Amino acid sequence: MKDRFGSQTMLRRGDRQQDESTFLAIYLNDHLAGSTAGVELCRHLAEAERGGSLGIGETLERLAEEIDQDRSTLLDIMSALSVPVRYYKVGAGWVGEKVARLKPHGSMLRRTRLDTLIELEALWLGVEGKVSLWRTLVVLADTHQGLAEKLAGLLDRAYRQATALEEMRVRAAAAAFVMAPSSPL
Repeated sequence: MKDRFGSQTMLRRGDRQQDESTFLAIYLNDHLAGSTAGVELCRHLAEAERGGSLGIGETLERLAEEIDQDRSTLLDIMSALSVPVRYYKVGAGWVGEKVARLKPHGSMLRRTRLDTLIELEALWLGVEGKVSLWRTLVVLADTHQGLAEKLAGLLDRAYRQATALEEMRVRAAAAAFVMAPSSPL
């Protein structure tokens, strides 16, 4: 077998098994980092929108709890699969979410309507990534009792989350870009 540089490589059966478990650990830890960022972002957005004109604060609070529960479930799955948590990746996800807040979206001093829209889009992308994670883990369902049922429930919830986020995103887009009717030219 040739590697990407054209060199001859040999994979023994044990090497391949080690690569597969290493790849699974990398994959799951990357999703754990993303879910850490997602929980933080959703909590931040829920706080920012509490009592806001869009009326989405309570929905975001509920979503933040669900996303946190999904993150806990991912940790349980990782434990069941004997995948160790890479805390530096979890920390990177947490820090990355905080750093993303520094980018101004029209104002250095206060939140704008664009902040809400962009943050909702980021959350939606994260939930779609989570859908991909749960669908990918289905390949392991045959070898782990109860995993298929758990993943089915997680997928249903992720689809509901994506739908709710899309509805909020559309409202935020209208608030950010639709102007009041102007006088005729």
